[in-house]
Amino acid sequence: MFKKVTQSIVNQMDPQGGLVPVHSILDHEHFRPLCLVRRKRKAIFHPSPCYRQTWYRLEDVLLPGGDANSAESLLPSGGGQDSKQFTVKKSTSDRVDGSLSLRADPTSVELKGAASLSQAWAIKLEKHHIPVPKLQALKTHRKMDVNHSFIQQLQKTRQNLYVVHEAIEAAEETSYEESSEAEGSFMAQLYAKFCAKGTRKSKQSITIPKGCTLAFRAIQLAIRDGSWDLEYFPEKSTLKFVSDGFSQGNLGEVEVEVKENCQILCTLSSDLFVIFLKAIKAVMKDRNLFQELTHKMEAVLDEPGSCELETESPELKDLLSSLQDSSIHLLHELAGAITYTLDALDELTEDQRLLLLESLEDKIVSQQLKLVGSILEHGKGRFSVDASLLSFSREKEQELTIAMVEMSGVKLHKDGSAVCTEKAFSAMAALYASLYALSILSNSD
Repeated sequence: MFKKVTQSIVNQMDPQGGLVPVHSILDHEHFRPLCLVRRKRKAIFHPSPCYRQTWYRLEDVLLPGGDANSAESLLPSGGGQDSKQFTVKKSTSDRVDGSLSLRADPTSVELKGAASLSQAWAIKLEKHHIPVPKLQALKTHRKMDVNHSFIQQLQKTRQNLYVVHEAIEAAEETSYEESSEAEGSFMAQLYAKFCAKGTRKSKQSITIPKGCTLAFRAIQLAIRDGSWDLEYFPEKSTLKFVSDGFSQGNLGEVEVEVKENCQILCTLSSDLFVIFLKAIKAVMKDRNLFQELTHKMEAVLDEPGSCELETESPELKDLLSSLQDSSIHLLHELAGAITYTLDALDELTEDQRLLLLESLEDKIVSQQLKLVGSILEHGKGRFSVDASLLSFSREKEQELTIAMVEMSGVKLHKDGSAVCTEKAFSAMAALYASLYALSILSNSD
């Protein structure tokens, strides 16, 4: 839910800019001004740059320079010229009603249904901004501590470092609530009358505390021989895949990246399949476990030879123990595959992840993978996929699959007809990557 709010704020405030939403309320304090962050690995399902926290601030990695030259003195004070307040509101309410009557003597069937969804929130925001020229001036007074273990590790692994210079925070405590209700009835007369009715209500809410960071901007640091500078125009890295959009279909591009990152999972033994899948299913249900596993896998990628894979979480112990017993090379490859899978799952909505868990129980992940692949292959516009891909043993499985696909922005009908937009590409790519990894681990092919 937190991700829905932050993504919506970014879409309203800066849809084409460099404002980055914070995905987890657990990590919001690590994206405030002067926090140091690193870029996540590029992925075809990331529509914009993604960052991860480092637990360090700029002041932590600079040599002492006196109170007058403190990096923290650059932070704007409340109400100053570098702080601005404004309010963003969103309210949606949808309701759909429908009915169907069929008669073929001596049988008659009547179906009725109604569904409603409402979202409402208004949040007062405060923008905290450190002008880049002020950061630029600081470098003349404060040198980088090249002996700091974090800086040495960054240089050893050749990773880029970024500093947050702008953050959007909640100016006051705010509650976000989302509620949905579905109601249906079924009446059938088959020589004897049968009637059933069901109602499902769901309500979720989250309280966003005052001062919570919701979005941010960062600028790259260049560190050379003790000095540091700001990269106003960093070298443009060539994207791994150059695409002309969704119009021509992008399955090939997605497949290449997904296989490159996840193929190592195919080499696991049947016992390890069970261990890996158990851990992934656990983190899909629990955000705290999701964050813990993500952080540990990123630590392995940063320094595979010195990372201790210990945990107090029973759900992760078997996985981390099996990784700890692997060679350094294999450990690095497996951590990369797990991180890639978690990144893809993180791009999905919470509801999609729950539907994926249900799909695993129903053993339909492999068929769903083929369906999503077919949609990616067709690309943007109106088209039809093979109707057999939507043929499941139970109607519930078909409805579940259609709902999961539509949450990624593709309108899909039971006859295979579909409407797909350009914006749906990254979401569909994330769904394909998630299904691919889960298909391997569930050994459902």
